[in-house]
Amino acid sequence: MLNKLQYISQGKTAPEQIQNILNALDNGAGWIQLRWKEGAYEAKLELAIAIRKICQAYKATCIINDHIAIAKEIAADGVHLGLQDETIAKARHTLGPGKIIGGTANTLEDVLQRTAEGCDYIGLGPYRFTQTKEKLSPVLGLAGYQTIINYLREQSLVTPPIYAIGGITSTDIPKLQQAGVYGIALSGLITRQPAIIPQINNLLQ
Repeated sequence: MLNKLQYISQGKTAPEQIQNILNALDNGAGWIQLRWKEGAYEAKLELAIAIRKICQAYKATCIINDHIAIAKEIAADGVHLGLQDETIAKARHTLGPGKIIGGTANTLEDVLQRTAEGCDYIGLGPYRFTQTKEKLSPVLGLAGYQTIINYLREQSLVTPPIYAIGGITSTDIPKLQQAGVYGIALSGLITRQPAIIPQINNLLQ
């Protein structure tokens, strides 16, 4: 059973990353995706080792964004891969059974591709414009999620759990759940307001 709320970490520096992740964990986050674009590989690995230990102490799931090698090195719970990253198959082969492999999707075609590739969950977005990510894909909006999920239901297609992502606020969550998403991935909102996590967890129950 995958946690319905993912915190995707923010922070320009490693200390900022650690503090933001601790703030999230202290407020009840159970799933951390470590996403740090700034650091060089060795610095990323060093940060990942620290975050893995912290997540273990909090009994939280630890997912590494983009880097299969780092996920393997630190025995993370899994990896999240963008459409331009390495393949789901390579991640599965490298990390072995029992690890969580997530994949990004922006369109219905991407969702079908990710499903065929056998990933464990899909991060589908963006919901709305967000400054968290450079090179943002076209915004889906609520109607975009509804169109995709309705098509999947009409065709009786079973997909991995779908998480909505991208500029989501707490007021968006009930509408997204009604549209049929499994969970929510948040970055900016939790970074700014970690104390909102219990409220979001309640909405997702």
